[in-house]
Amino acid sequence: MTLRLPGLAVSCVVVVFITVSPESISTQTRIYRSELRQQQAEQTRSRVVAAAAELFAADGYARTTLAKIAAAAGVSTETVQGQGPKAALLIAAAEFVGVGVSGEENLLNLEIGRELIALDDPGAALDLVASMATDVHHRTAQLAPALFGGANSDPELDRYLTEFIAGINGQVRRVLEVFRDRGWLRDDVPSDELVETAAVLCSVEIYLRMVHRDGWSVDAYQAWCRRMLAETVFLAPQAN
Repeated sequence: MTLRLPGLAVSCVVVVFITVSPESISTQTRIYRSELRQQQAEQTRSRVVAAAAELFAADGYARTTLAKIAAAAGVSTETVQGQGPKAALLIAAAEFVGVGVSGEENLLNLEIGRELIALDDPGAALDLVASMATDVHHRTAQLAPALFGGANSDPELDRYLTEFIAGINGQVRRVLEVFRDRGWLRDDVPSDELVETAAVLCSVEIYLRMVHRDGWSVDAYQAWCRRMLAETVFLAPQAN
């Protein structure tokens, strides 16, 4: 910068100081590091749960150890132990394989839940619910023997399974509440009975019996599931 005065030219440099408090820098650094640690922890948990799902499906509950899960996930046994007991890992694995995440308490927060909320036709709702149940069971069927077989011999897993089933019923209730508010459900049956009926019809136990034991095709099960929900949970279509 040049200042021009009568008979004199003076060159100078203007320096501007911007002051940031050390506390502000420290806070921003802590936030960044905290977010990074959280991301790394979530990535580690996803690896552990995915590895656990593969091992539980292949080897069953009793033969799957935390050390095997650690080796498959590429982490230490202590890291796996930090994700919870083996029983909790099996439940998390079932959720992860079924819907892509574990620990989500409200299905309506997921993409499939938003699709359900966006529906404006009961027929389309029946299609999506039957399709969703079939897809979830198809993906988790290999984990079912570990889940139910393990619960018969492990009281801790049995307790987790009881809570897991109660959570599924809660998800069914949330979905049916959306449909009930739109006038799509039977009004001559108590709400609790509708929830229980839908939960049983869409359960993995029914899927395993029909598809794996009785030899039904996946498509035949899906069509049956839709028809049973239409007849027992939803209002009958009004005749034109």
